[in-house]
Amino acid sequence: MTRQLIALLGRKDEPTDAVEEYCRYLGAALQPHDFQMQIRRVPWELHGWHRSLRALRLQSAAWRDTWVLVQYTALAWSARGFPLKFLRVLRLLKSAGARFAVVFHDVEPFSSPRLIDRLRHRVQRHTMRRALDLVDTAIFTVPPEKLSWLKTTPSKAVFIPVGANLPFTEAPIARNSSDIPTVGVFSITGGEQGARETRHIIAAVQHAAQKLGRIRLSVFGRHSEMREEVLRQGLQYFPVELSVEGVVDSEQVISRLAACDVLLFVRNGISTRRSSAIAGIGAGLPIIAHPISETSPPITDAGVVLVNPGDPDKLNEALVHVLSDATFRAKLSARSRAAYKAHFAWPAIAARFAAVLNSR
Repeated sequence: MTRQLIALLGRKDEPTDAVEEYCRYLGAALQPHDFQMQIRRVPWELHGWHRSLRALRLQSAAWRDTWVLVQYTALAWSARGFPLKFLRVLRLLKSAGARFAVVFHDVEPFSSPRLIDRLRHRVQRHTMRRALDLVDTAIFTVPPEKLSWLKTTPSKAVFIPVGANLPFTEAPIARNSSDIPTVGVFSITGGEQGARETRHIIAAVQHAAQKLGRIRLSVFGRHSEMREEVLRQGLQYFPVELSVEGVVDSEQVISRLAACDVLLFVRNGISTRRSSAIAGIGAGLPIIAHPISETSPPITDAGVVLVNPGDPDKLNEALVHVLSDATFRAKLSARSRAAYKAHFAWPAIAARFAAVLNSR
């Protein structure tokens, strides 16, 4: 018998909503396990909290004993990252008799030395801890033992990594062979962090072009177009073919990845919640990335070359090594394909979700 499953989201992110895409792929993958997922939102940014909670109260009256997967990021439930009203959503679900889990896409509170950010950090940490007390199940997208705000791992905590929000098939992705070594960058962070990432990308590709000659750099995804001018200025005197695109559709993402030999992932560390890095793994690519406290298996089971963010020379050397050593590159690609099938493909993720929902 098919059972109803609700994915509950906060405000919609623009221009793309990775959490909504996650829910759609997860819902499709859960259908063979006899779950039918519906996506619902609490549109507080449009109608205000009072009206939105009243509407949720009416909807949730029909959700008794129904599983509700509440998707948590701080900015989905607060414009400025103070998501205290998220707890009201959970209490409302509890009073309605729903069985609910929180899927923690944000797994650590935001950190910064500014006074307002220290306050934001405290509010987010309090919200996550109280949410953990309220839920039937907490689903973490990184291993919970890696989290700074958990002293011990509670019995209700479950680790399930995210997948790539892309329509990969079970067959290996067809590679578009080229004589020109091609480096891919899928999305760049906004703000000052994105500026730092861009400097690392430029330095690494400059070094590779000096060592290997002609290089192609394909940059696409969110915020990429904002960095085009800086990228072109930084690479203008080097034998680098540069392509910069913004957000492209999912089929185009797969096509761009298929044309790459390596994915350069210099965003704020690689982990099992970084869907853009997992997209590269799904494409069978070697990944060059920075480690952080969240970096652990199974992401490190893939073909990932980890380089300390404080050592740019090692990053430059790693890129040259991967591009110049076909045997090494093939071994990394095989590891990525195996890790993706075992841990990050949607059928594997859905099987873990179904086991949790059925057992609880």
